[in-house]
Formats: sequence, structure tokens, C-alpha cells
Amino acid sequence: MKIKLVLTDIDGVWTDGGMYYDQTGNEMKKFNTSDSAGVVFLRLLDIPLGIITGENTQIVKRRAEKLKITHLFMGVMNKLEVAEKLCEELNISLQEVAYIGDDLNDAILLRAVGFSAIPANAPSYMDKYSSLRLTKSGGNGAFREFVEILLQKENFMETAIQKYIEVTARRQ
Repeated sequence: MKIKLVLTDIDGVWTDGGMYYDQTGNEMKKFNTSDSAGVVFLRLLDIPLGIITGENTQIVKRRAEKLKITHLFMGVMNKLEVAEKLCEELNISLQEVAYIGDDLNDAILLRAVGFSAIPANAPSYMDKYSSLRLTKSGGNGAFREFVEILLQKENFMETAIQKYIEVTARRQ
């Protein structure tokens, strides 16, 4: 099986799930920059990446823009429906999709895709919906670990590393 699309939740995967507020009500989230390497690897291999989140915040929008992630779906209640529509647009099946999520609102999509994972700190009852429980927690490199495991499983990890080295060498 070749994965042709990677989808991800944000809160609890790219973040620790915490929502931080200052005294004036501004919301903040902490992202782990390690996860951006997962985005780079996917881009080097021409594997599209999409974010599907129930949240609808400028913070997530800014993070997606910074990482040049074009498939961004915010404020989503039915993640499976959004994934099915995106698969239709890309002319692929759900079995060619890898997804990482962490909680109940991810369960149906985790079960529907070809490969799925949950962060180490996801609730124990989520194990039955996922292919794999990661060793890293949300906000602590879980997305990068997911991508690296996926690429190793698909025998693309060495290719991604070599492409990164080639691209980096050309910039010097």
C-alpha cells in the first residue's frame, strides 16, 4: 500500500492540548518545531498534507500558512466527511490515507484510513480505533514520529533524508 495523503488533527497532536489565555483573553498554543521536519519530509516526497481540526483559530491558520500547508479544514465536526471529499478531489481512496488524531472526534476517521496513529498520551480507549500508539506525546514531536514511522513502513525514509541533504547542499 502506498500512502498518497497524510491528514492530521492539531490539538493533542501538534500541541499538548492545552489552551493558554493571557489576562486580556488572547489564546495561545505551543507548537513543537520538531514536527515541522515531518512536514518537510512529506513535501520532499510530494505527499500532500492536510489538517482537519475542530478548532477554528487564527493560531492554527498561521501555523499552516508558515508551513505552507494548503489543505486546511477548521471548525470541522465530521472529519470523515471532509476526508472523503478531499480524497475524491485527489482521486484516491481512504485506504491510501494516513491519519493521526488523539481523541473521540478522531475515532471514525482513524478507523477508516489505511494507516492511523495516536499520540502516547491519547486516552487508552482510543487504541481500538488506531493502527498504532506512538511513543511521543502530543506537542512533543508526535507528528514527526508518525511521519517517520510511516515513511519507514513505506520504505521512503532514506529517500527523504537523501533528498533533504541534496536540497540543503544546493543552498550552500
